[in-house]
Amino acid sequence: MTSLPEQTARKFGLVIDLDTCVGCHACATSCKEWNAGGYPKPLTDQDAHGADPHGSWLNRVHSYEVGTGAQSRTVHFPRSCLHCETPACVTVCPTGASYKRASDGIVLVNPDTCIGCKLCSWACPYGAREYDYDDGTMKKCTLCVDRIYNETFAPEDRIPACVRACPTGARHFGDLGDPSSAVSQLVKEREGFDLLPEMGFKPVNKYLPPRPRRDQTAAASAQAPAEQPAAGTGSLADRFFAWADRALSR
Repeated sequence: MTSLPEQTARKFGLVIDLDTCVGCHACATSCKEWNAGGYPKPLTDQDAHGADPHGSWLNRVHSYEVGTGAQSRTVHFPRSCLHCETPACVTVCPTGASYKRASDGIVLVNPDTCIGCKLCSWACPYGAREYDYDDGTMKKCTLCVDRIYNETFAPEDRIPACVRACPTGARHFGDLGDPSSAVSQLVKEREGFDLLPEMGFKPVNKYLPPRPRRDQTAAASAQAPAEQPAAGTGSLADRFFAWADRALSR
């Protein structure tokens, strides 16, 4: 089995704002386009135009209806590898193909030593691993290592393809191990969440909760006591993350 570095010099990761994500899938398509010819190539599809299309996607976006009545809203939930500090997908790998880099904390797969056993996909509670049936190996988000260190790119382009493509600025990239970094400050200001923290894998990527809608705030102040939400139900953001935890734990 593969060991983990005792510590990493940096903790590169993503901060995803669920308040401004509009579910356009630009992150998923740009990721597919970039990585189909980059580090983890190929990202193949099977029966793409048939009755049962499927394939390898390193970014996926799920959309959910949250809340009821006047408090309901649609929340778009992007999902990819969270580059955990203690990733089970790495320690379960029998060949060392899955590994975490000590320099920046990015979790990668070496396609030359991956045997396609799928143990990592079973170990990952986030469903972040994709098996490529054509290539016979596991694929995952690389945080675009072939972009972020590429000095031939303009500085503004040295970010993951999904971040560069997001039209609403809902995705942010940086060093979450540096408390003074822009992404760390954003997480602190918006009270960012870990996904499934009870699993103990310490995901580096963070999610920013949806803000209350302005019309919801006004409506809540005008509600009669009998119409107030029952005690213990929590905020919309709390209820959404509790639901997401249950859904991903199945």
